[in-house]
Amino acid sequence: MSTLNDILQKSLSKRRADDSFRSLTLPDPTLIDFSSNDYLGLARSVELKNLVEKNIGLLADYKNGATGSRLLSGNYKYIENVEEELAALFQTESALLFNSGYAANLALLSSVPQRGDTILYDELSHASIKDGIRLSLANRLPFKHNNIEDLELKLKKATGSKFIVVESVYSMDGDMSPIKDLSEISNQYNANLIIDEAHSTGVFGESGNGLVCSLNLNHPVPIRIYTFGKAMGIHGACVTGSKVLREYLINFARPFIYTTAMSAHSTASIAAAFSYLALNPNLQQILHQHIHYFSDCMGAEAKLIKSNSAIQSFLLPGNSNAKRGAKILQEKGFDVRPILSPTVSKGTERLRIILHSFNTKSQVQSLADALHALS
Repeated sequence: MSTLNDILQKSLSKRRADDSFRSLTLPDPTLIDFSSNDYLGLARSVELKNLVEKNIGLLADYKNGATGSRLLSGNYKYIENVEEELAALFQTESALLFNSGYAANLALLSSVPQRGDTILYDELSHASIKDGIRLSLANRLPFKHNNIEDLELKLKKATGSKFIVVESVYSMDGDMSPIKDLSEISNQYNANLIIDEAHSTGVFGESGNGLVCSLNLNHPVPIRIYTFGKAMGIHGACVTGSKVLREYLINFARPFIYTTAMSAHSTASIAAAFSYLALNPNLQQILHQHIHYFSDCMGAEAKLIKSNSAIQSFLLPGNSNAKRGAKILQEKGFDVRPILSPTVSKGTERLRIILHSFNTKSQVQSLADALHALS
């Protein structure tokens, strides 16, 4: 009889045979960062670190940990104050903090849609969205990526309350949802539109309040998820929406009810990050200048999936090809990582390139030259 290790090793051996085996590596500080989600450089900002410490210093008797879930001993006035500030920033009635964007998506999607309802989700949605949907008792229907016509066909088949779930900026292709069209069709079919702003938080909108607010579509998009572990350079997330939604999640969302609350230090970090970005809007401007410059440098390169976000993808189909391309770029001094199947569909393996405000124009130009040399 096979032991558990034998069974596990069989799956690992298949991953090695497919050249898709994952392992942990330490970042090489000598390479130029074109891989992290630290779009605005806030994770490395000494000024932000000092501001976090200042915020903590203003709290008279904060604890190192929250001591329990928020429904037991883990709630405190400061976290409620920060949630009110976030609700104002994101132009919504309320906000509820979670320890991560993954936890926020699991909480929302596993608890709000009910048996007999239908969740319609973009086929390229993040794993956290798909996992939250799997935990739901509702029916689920994927629709073709950013395809309003296919979504409408699926809406006509939907039963019960309808929920449309998309990302504002997609994590692999870097493209954006047609939010205006989605808001119109959700209104037409009386569907609830949910948008994950993970990769637009901090990058778009006033003081980083995301793509939806930047398009003045906050009212047609009643439920949004904002993640702070990317452009904001810290950790945590929140779900925004009505006060009724907040109360519902507090009562029914298992990832909220049964999780230790975030510490005061994490909460202070969130407040500090948004305060810092409000004082430094030039970081967003520089990042968008680099995005346009990279596009100009790449020209009509066929392998590039162009986008207007910090996420750029250079297609090198085949796990071995993507890994080989990343190794060549790393040898040239660029920290660029391969994205392999099954993370992306077979045949769409790629180099995922992340542009940052702290990259220089000459670094962006050199990277573009190195990519052209791969073609």
